[in-house]
Amino acid sequence: MIASKMVEVPAKPSDPINPAHYHGSKLQAIEVIEDFDLGYCLGNALKYILRAGKKTADPVQDLKKAIWYLERECDAHTKSTTTSRCCP
Repeated sequence: MIASKMVEVPAKPSDPINPAHYHGSKLQAIEVIEDFDLGYCLGNALKYILRAGKKTADPVQDLKKAIWYLERECDAHTKSTTTSRCCP
């Protein structure tokens, strides 16, 4: 009798540049951020909102990060008379 040997097939590595949690049905977060010229803080806020609940089952951490970036953007506008972004 020949013993069967189970061979583990390695999982397909995730794409570190374009991970699934940044993809929507048609657009990636980066495409929206660039198209609307959102800049660093607003772009990161949008990124965290769009991936909330996709990278991990619990969306709360991503939503808190989005809020942090939005508050930073608001603070930059409050401190400045120009429309400069928080992190150009």
